[in-house]
Amino acid sequence: MTTLITGATGNVSGALLRALPGTDDVRVLVRDPARAPAGVEVAVGDLDRPQTLREAFKGVDVLWLLTAMGPQAPHASMNAVWAARQAGVRHIVRMSAIGAAHDAPTRNGRLHALSDAELAASGLGWTIIRPAFFMQNLFGSVSGDTLYGPTGEGRIGFIDVRDIAEFAAEVLSDPAVHHGRTYTITGPESISLREAAARLTRVHGTPIGYEPVSPEAAHQAMLTAGLPEWQAEVNVEYAQAYASGWGDYTTPDFAQVVGHQARTFEDFAADHAEWLRS
Repeated sequence: MTTLITGATGNVSGALLRALPGTDDVRVLVRDPARAPAGVEVAVGDLDRPQTLREAFKGVDVLWLLTAMGPQAPHASMNAVWAARQAGVRHIVRMSAIGAAHDAPTRNGRLHALSDAELAASGLGWTIIRPAFFMQNLFGSVSGDTLYGPTGEGRIGFIDVRDIAEFAAEVLSDPAVHHGRTYTITGPESISLREAAARLTRVHGTPIGYEPVSPEAAHQAMLTAGLPEWQAEVNVEYAQAYASGWGDYTTPDFAQVVGHQARTFEDFAADHAEWLRS
């Protein structure tokens, strides 16, 4: 069974490649072969350019579909689904977004809902994974002895990227078992950034405070850091939704599929001590 991994140079798919039991039957899709991970078959193609996908998808049985966040994401997902149908791919495992729905409070969630619906209607085997806010997205949010964030006192079911990868690897090992399923995966608890700062203090013995940031200040900070305007605006939409309590829940999906609970925020903090030292 040949599995094609998209987004192979990114954090989630990179972690997925490490989580897979082996890569003998794994192919990665990359735009730039010089950036391809080592030890796997490489196919050069671009989800935004459908004419580049025919050879890349040839002989593929299962597709891990991850598209970059942006207004073009449905176009990329559409091209991948079409190429998969033409190539005879049997099953697509698609990484969607937490709370994806036609009435989601973010443009990203509404766009993902379109692609989720398209995949479900494609006639292919399909599984959709909707992960919560990544713990790793907090890298860079600590400055000195303060954790800054625009989510107010909202509680969130943060999940570690490594757990997303482990979950995806489990689904990819026998995708037919998961046909027609949409999973929302979270960590084992829902906490606020203020609580996250307290956990960092406890794990590292270094006092860390929490400073809420206004949506306007967060938007400007993201632009200053080089984030594109669209992504900065959508991240603010997510922050405002989380501040309202939109993300205050956990699900049993991770443990039910993988067989153990996902990492806690303390686990994440203990494994990334360099975060506070950087």
